Amino acid sequence: MTDKKLQKTSDRQAVDLFIQQVNSLPQVHTAGGRLIFALDATASRQASWDQACQLQSELFLATRELGGLSVQLCYYRGFGEFHASPWINDTRELLKQMNRVSCLGGHTQIGKVLNQARLETRQRPVRAVILVVDCCEEDVDALCQKAGELGMLNTPVFIFHEGQDSDAERIFRQICKLSGGAYTPFDSRSPDILRDLLAAVAVYASGGRKALEHFSASQGQHIKRLTQQLGK
Repeated sequence: MTDKKLQKTSDRQAVDLFIQQVNSLPQVHTAGGRLIFALDATASRQASWDQACQLQSELFLATRELGGLSVQLCYYRGFGEFHASPWINDTRELLKQMNRVSCLGGHTQIGKVLNQARLETRQRPVRAVILVVDCCEEDVDALCQKAGELGMLNTPVFIFHEGQDSDAERIFRQICKLSGGAYTPFDSRSPDILRDLLAAVAVYASGGRKALEHFSASQGQHIKRLTQQLGK
């Protein structure tokens, strides 16, 4: 088997596992939902930021029949810079917000993302947090404390991890576990995988596991294969 085929197999297995994790989460009963879409905008992330700009419409397109979705864009970059947008209900507005951003060197600020999620969900429930990131330069215990608080608030964190930083993976898995979310790696060379992951969490945020099942049934063959695992 070629390296390219092996990579595709690995990517699909990662999505399989991710969908299984999502399927085990508590059911969301309300139509529509609020989702925080957070991205690392430090210097190493420019290529992935551009890719996320191209794929961000999946967050809205996948949920049109579920009562819609409100998204808050969060990002960090540079020297302590953290931004949280107003809540957005339109893919064009989200893309406009993202296109204004250029990546800038600096340390990770994942703690600020978790703080923002806690603040927002105390005002009105946030159904899910997506974090697209490649590394972690923060205190693990402090992050886990914040993740645990989000778990108590029923706000799961879904981390899409680019790269092969094993130390970061260990931290990210703990954050996801404590918050009640799910972790999955992805390869920026496989944009279709990131697209599927974004859409899956958006559907979960809007309608819960049943909505995700319905969504999966209408997709391509590899997503239909995932659907067969639901409920097991």
